[in-house]
Amino acid sequence: MSALWIFRRIFLSLFLSVLLAIHPVKAQDSIKVPKQKLIVASIDWCPQLCPKGKQDGYIMDTVKEIFTDSPYELEIVTYPWSRSIHMARTGEVHALLSPARAEAPDLLYPKEEVGAQKMCFFGSRGSTWTYQGEASLKGQMIGIAHDTSIEELNDFIAENKEGFHFLTYGPRYLPLSFRMVDRGRLNSFLFTYNSTIYALKKEGYADKISAAGCVSKANVYMAFTPDLNKRAFVLEVMEYFDQKMKALVKAGRVPEIMKAYGLPDWNGALPSVF
Repeated sequence: MSALWIFRRIFLSLFLSVLLAIHPVKAQDSIKVPKQKLIVASIDWCPQLCPKGKQDGYIMDTVKEIFTDSPYELEIVTYPWSRSIHMARTGEVHALLSPARAEAPDLLYPKEEVGAQKMCFFGSRGSTWTYQGEASLKGQMIGIAHDTSIEELNDFIAENKEGFHFLTYGPRYLPLSFRMVDRGRLNSFLFTYNSTIYALKKEGYADKISAAGCVSKANVYMAFTPDLNKRAFVLEVMEYFDQKMKALVKAGRVPEIMKAYGLPDWNGALPSVF
């Protein structure tokens, strides 16, 4: 082994050491960790979730902000409500937007909610009927979507199904309910306040149909599949979601997001009508 060869080896080693010391970040930056896909089932539920609207909906805006610059890549799929719940239950998707706990109690729920809903009765503006508890529902024909849970009325609905007309929830649920009330086929129907007010204006029924009393408010969540094969990943995402959602609320982003839809802050003091 010649002295020249040894000299060259030492020189090359020193040169590489100096190069790495000067540019350590660039060497690391060349290695990009691929994001993990997070598949989320959603529904058409404006102004919360608006897959076909100019705006994405305030819940979708919130979720997208939470997962911006995260280790996860969101893939949103839109289906009818009953199918979306089934897909979350069976592990076809990782998460579901956005049930109240009572609507899908077998899913996994993070600590932080992603919104709030209030279920209300809507009837003809010419009607004097208003919801005043279970006794006021006797003799009524009321529209309701399949797989809708209303905690204070679930037992009553189960025992008095003849007074309820069940419809599949999808894009046509509200327009169909409007027509049925307008034509006298239903006395009223039940749905979330914000969504119905939004749709009444859009469909041209705002002067014909109005709120006729509401039931209790419930938080809604980004719920996750109970599929054991996905449990480790899901628990990791839930922890990330809770941290980011809590920070988003603390930073005052909720009222800013809601303002873009002309709605009150679901996380603050809501007006009595809501």
